Amino acid sequence: MLKQWYLLVTVVVCSACVSHSTPSEAQQENTLERYLDMPAYQQAQAIASGEITSAALVKGYLSRVEKLDNQVNSVLALNPNVLNEAQAVDRQIANKQALGPLAGIPVLLKDNIESDEMPTTAGSMALLNNNTGRNAPIVAKLKAAGAIVLGKTNLSEWANFRSESSISGWSAVGGLTRNPHILARSACGSSSGSGAAMSLRLASLAVGTETNGSIICPASINGVVGFKPTVGLLSRTHIVPISFSQDTAGPMTANVHDAWLMTAIMAGVDEEDNATKDAQSHIPKLPSASMLATDLKGKRIGVVRYRQGDNPHVLAVYEKALAQLKASGATLVDISDFSQPDSFWADSYNVLLSEFHHSINDYLAGSPAELPARNLDELIAFNKKTERELSLFDQDIFEKSLASATIESDEYKKALSLIEDTAGKNGIDALMAKHNVEVLVAPSNSPSFLIDGVYGDHSPVGFIGIGYLAAIAGYPHLTVPAGQVKDLPVGISFIGGKWQDEEVLEVGRIFEAKHGFYIKPGLLPTRFDNPKFKGIEKGLDAAL
Repeated sequence: MLKQWYLLVTVVVCSACVSHSTPSEAQQENTLERYLDMPAYQQAQAIASGEITSAALVKGYLSRVEKLDNQVNSVLALNPNVLNEAQAVDRQIANKQALGPLAGIPVLLKDNIESDEMPTTAGSMALLNNNTGRNAPIVAKLKAAGAIVLGKTNLSEWANFRSESSISGWSAVGGLTRNPHILARSACGSSSGSGAAMSLRLASLAVGTETNGSIICPASINGVVGFKPTVGLLSRTHIVPISFSQDTAGPMTANVHDAWLMTAIMAGVDEEDNATKDAQSHIPKLPSASMLATDLKGKRIGVVRYRQGDNPHVLAVYEKALAQLKASGATLVDISDFSQPDSFWADSYNVLLSEFHHSINDYLAGSPAELPARNLDELIAFNKKTERELSLFDQDIFEKSLASATIESDEYKKALSLIEDTAGKNGIDALMAKHNVEVLVAPSNSPSFLIDGVYGDHSPVGFIGIGYLAAIAGYPHLTVPAGQVKDLPVGISFIGGKWQDEEVLEVGRIFEAKHGFYIKPGLLPTRFDNPKFKGIEKGLDAAL
């Protein structure tokens, strides 16, 4: 709904640009396509040197959104001032003004992250008019580095924390985001729009958020890089919350270098977010070519066999990636020994329920916008009166959260202590210490599952990997495209201990340099629509 109005303006502008094309203009368009697919750090260099303008880059991405996103629905809203802002950067460059490392680079933000250009809805009708006029500190840092907000991406409503039978990628405001590789498959939640948009290269960079898997799953399933930093490295202020113990924003990009660059720019202390009090001493250095080691000699990497699943196609991709790590000089150490308390999953869920109730009440009460709900109780009542909100699935998580233990209760504190110790001290930390490894590696996830409007999200082969341990411990987790299974991307995960963000990024960058993999989205309605399978679902006569 928000996107259509902005797109109308965009289409008019872009149509005016191409309606009287000349051969030279056609050549320029082909050249522009090459720039659109470049890593963001190279785009920034090209803008700074005058090879291309920020305005041209923005127009190119707006044209791609108009051309491709109608099938995927990853972009929820576009910044109506984005061309003016790009032109302003171009004038600054022409006047030889000193600019930041992302000058003129278009960025998409998940629509639970505030920026002053447009409302921040979290996909909910209740926040449709949540135009706060604020920039989240991480957005302010991106802008200070010269980046331009292209728009907002769709998400699983309320970051996939409303119903146990939710459909990843659906929100009442934005509708359904689909996987650009096979449209019948999920883009995964909750940063579904950011993952799908980066897969289609609809912007130079994107930002997602994660509580438990919401950067890693959509990144791996859509075939892009996703990085969940250590909780506390990036500010969470003015981001619609779930959990103050697990929430973090993070980059979703076409390559590890860009993710590293974004992390370094967005990181830092925020006095309004106590979790960031130690961030300053852990900000990663800005990446450079000289920082890229030629190999992984001396690195001991723990190969997690726990929860690797039994899908032979996924395991084949995993083993090939491991072989590349070994060929790059790393010493691989198999790890299969891990157990957790019987109450772990229940306690983990209860912690989120308690923290959401507290956090969402604070957010709703503190928004300067006119909202129909100022606490969770009022939000539940609003949804009950809004048919569109509950048309596909209910709000049982909201209702459980309303009835959950308070964050002051012994019940909550005991559960929090158990899960954090299990995931951190007795989990990742213990595994790394016991096996004397610096980083853990594991499959990121299974290939994308079918979108199911009846039963909601479910994977026939289950969810694999140990991303949940990194999420609950608040430790850094990077996913990098590693291969494909039946036209769908598969990622590999690198996980480190607290504040090991730079080390995790370094290992991932070296792996990517040696094993770089990209599968271009086919926008296939189903896998049967792959041209090599023409007529196969119709029988022998159709195939002849």
